[in-house]
Amino acid sequence: MEIAETLRDMGVDVAIPIFEETVEWAGAINSVLLNNPRLFGQAMLLRDKALMKRRAQLGGIRVGIFEEAHERDDVIRFLKRVNQTLLKLDGDPNDPIHVKAFDKAGCLGHRVIRTPDEIDTIPDDEFPVLMESHLDGWEFAVEAWIHDGKIRFLNISEYVTLGYSVFVPATPELEQYRPEITRQVERLIKTFDIDFGFVHPEYFVTSDGEMYFGEVAYRPPGFKVFELLERSYGFNAYHGLVLAFDPKTTEDEIEAFFPKEVVDAKGHAGCFGVYPRRRVVSQLSVPDETEDHDYFETHELTAPLAEKVTKRTAFGNHWGLLYFFGDDPYTLRDLLKRQEELDFYI
Repeated sequence: MEIAETLRDMGVDVAIPIFEETVEWAGAINSVLLNNPRLFGQAMLLRDKALMKRRAQLGGIRVGIFEEAHERDDVIRFLKRVNQTLLKLDGDPNDPIHVKAFDKAGCLGHRVIRTPDEIDTIPDDEFPVLMESHLDGWEFAVEAWIHDGKIRFLNISEYVTLGYSVFVPATPELEQYRPEITRQVERLIKTFDIDFGFVHPEYFVTSDGEMYFGEVAYRPPGFKVFELLERSYGFNAYHGLVLAFDPKTTEDEIEAFFPKEVVDAKGHAGCFGVYPRRRVVSQLSVPDETEDHDYFETHELTAPLAEKVTKRTAFGNHWGLLYFFGDDPYTLRDLLKRQEELDFYI
C-alpha cells in the first residue's frame, strides 16, 4: 500500500510486471493505482500455476490432468494413476509426467518424471509442486498484447526444442492454426478477466488438431523473444507493453503502433541457448560452421568462470544465447536444431 501510494503521488498511472517475481507486486500496486481490488487476485491467478489451471478449467479451457504434490509419495501415486488410466501393463514403459514449481518462470524447476527412482532426485525444498500428465503434441508459445479486452498483436513462437531454441514468426505449418489459437487466447482473456496488458501462454496442438492449454505468464517471455520480434518486425515490444498496459492509451495510438502479424515481418529471427556438453571445460569455442552460416548474427557467450560444469538439473539455465536471422523458417529451424550437436565450450 505504501509503495502504491508513493508511486501514485509521483504521478505513476500503472505498474508493469517485467519479471515473473514481480507479477503479484504489479497486481497489488495496480489494484490501488487503478482502484480495482480484483487486479491483485487476478495477478495471483496468473502467478500460481495450480490456481491458474483451475481457473482455466472453470472457464472451459481444455487442460491435461493435474494435481498438487506436497511430498514425494504424492508424485509416486500420481505417476501410477496416470499410467493406470492409460491401461499400461506391467513391464510397459511409463508415460512421463511433468513436475513444475508453482511460481517459477519458464522451464525453471520443470522436470520430466518417468520412473519412481527419478522422483528421489527432487530436492525437499522444491515442494509443493504441480504435477501434470504428458501431452503428446506440438508445443508452442504465444505472445499477445491486449488493450480494452481485445488482442492488438498476437505472435506465435515456434519451439524447436523446449528449453533450447525458439524462433518467430512460426512456420506456415504452425501459423495455419492462427484462427484457432486466436480463439483460444480470446477465451483465456475472458476467463481471466484481462482488459489491459500482455499474456504469454503456452499450448499444445495434438495430431487431430485439438488445442490444449499449458500455462500462461503475465510478463515478457524468456529467450529474448521480445528482441527477436524487434529483429523480425522492427517494433519495440517493450514499448508495446507500455502502450497495452496503460488504460489511457488511445485507439489511434494502438493501431498506429503494432504491425500486421506475419506479413509485415522482414524475416525470421531465432535464438539457441547453449549448455556445455562436457563436464570439464576450459575455453569458449564457437564452431566455424555456426559462425560462418549466413543466418548467424551474434552471441552473448562468455569465457567459462570455472572448469567444472555443474550437473544440469531439471531444464537448467543456459550459458548464453546465439542469435540467427534469415528468410527461410525451415532453414532456420534446422539450423537451430543442429546447434544441439555442437560443442561451444571445450
